[in-house]
Amino acid sequence: MLTKEQKKQQIEEGKKLLKNSKVLLFVDFSGTTVEDLKKLRIALLNFGAKMKVFKKRLLRIILNESGYDFTPEQFDLQAGAIFSPVEISEAAGPIYKFSKETKSKNFKILGAYDLLAKNFCDGDMVKKIGQLPSREVLLAQLAGMLSAPMKMFLYVLDQKSKQTVEK
Repeated sequence: MLTKEQKKQQIEEGKKLLKNSKVLLFVDFSGTTVEDLKKLRIALLNFGAKMKVFKKRLLRIILNESGYDFTPEQFDLQAGAIFSPVEISEAAGPIYKFSKETKSKNFKILGAYDLLAKNFCDGDMVKKIGQLPSREVLLAQLAGMLSAPMKMFLYVLDQKSKQTVEK
């Protein structure tokens, strides 16, 4: 049982983390080993995110005092909060990858709250976002799609010019 002073410290720490974040992701880590959680925290540090475990009631107080209308009590299970300074598209990938690689099958992505848009995405949506390739890969695919018709046209012209020269 936390004392009143400890709860105040946790609320202040949560507000500080929330101020520097763009997305708040929620994960269920029950049954996950300490070693796996260490790996997750290391993966999160690569893009500046931090995972903290707050009581759901304290997390609701942190969010309400920061001006966000979201209640984490909607989750039945214990939820770990991942405070991410990057967009959801960048944060969901490593977390989804971790959920697939972990030995614990109990690790679940519960959802995400976009602090800028002030909307909630459920766990399935976050998983779908996590499965998308990175921005650079998507841009390369788009460039390839846009240049493909020109390449095919040039190929046809090249073949036609070879046919007329041979005759």
